[in-house]
Amino acid sequence: MIRKIIRIDESRCNGCGLCAKACHEGAIGMVDGKAKLLREDYCDGLGDCLPACPVNAISFEEREAPAYNEAAVLAAKAARAAAEKAPLPCGCPGSACQSIRQKPAEAASFEVPSRLRNFPVQLQLAPVTAPWFDGADLLIAADCTAYACGDFHRQFIDGRVTLIACPKLDEADYASKLAEILICNDVRSITVTRMTVPCCGSLTYAVQQAIAMSGRDVPLRVVTISPDGTIRA
Repeated sequence: MIRKIIRIDESRCNGCGLCAKACHEGAIGMVDGKAKLLREDYCDGLGDCLPACPVNAISFEEREAPAYNEAAVLAAKAARAAAEKAPLPCGCPGSACQSIRQKPAEAASFEVPSRLRNFPVQLQLAPVTAPWFDGADLLIAADCTAYACGDFHRQFIDGRVTLIACPKLDEADYASKLAEILICNDVRSITVTRMTVPCCGSLTYAVQQAIAMSGRDVPLRVVTISPDGTIRA
């Protein structure tokens, strides 16, 4: 039958795997570092995977494809759920690994959830027209700041689109790249997190340059963090 189904442009795929996670039906998988439509009959054509792709490698097309098989999708989901509850292959009842596997609620207590909303996060790798930039509050973080501040995700990443950079290590024109992002997207605000070291001053300067180059009136906040985690707003 002719129907709407997704198409993955492997030449643009960066292998991040976000589309596979977003596909609730399990139609997409990762093969040799690239996203693949593994089961056409699992694809419902609704496109939950499209907004998850940071490089716009997924689109719709109408072509000959098998009909969406909801019964098969539900059966596959049930099989996966059963596998997650099954004892580990080691067969060690009462062990710590089996206890965590069988009790996800308890296992969650050992983990702090990430607040990250986008990938990639490296400034030079981020596509200029990524959908998550529109209407975003942007965080430009010097690489070391996340390691110095133990509560970095909650205080700075939560609710923001994150880009990281290091002016001392990268030979890059940050100002031009950021200016492109500001010109092409409706960025609401920018927060810069930097360390107390002088080299981080060039990151702040690059952001200020980018705002001027873009001609946009974007509110800017600069937060300085010391190696012991002290925040100097």
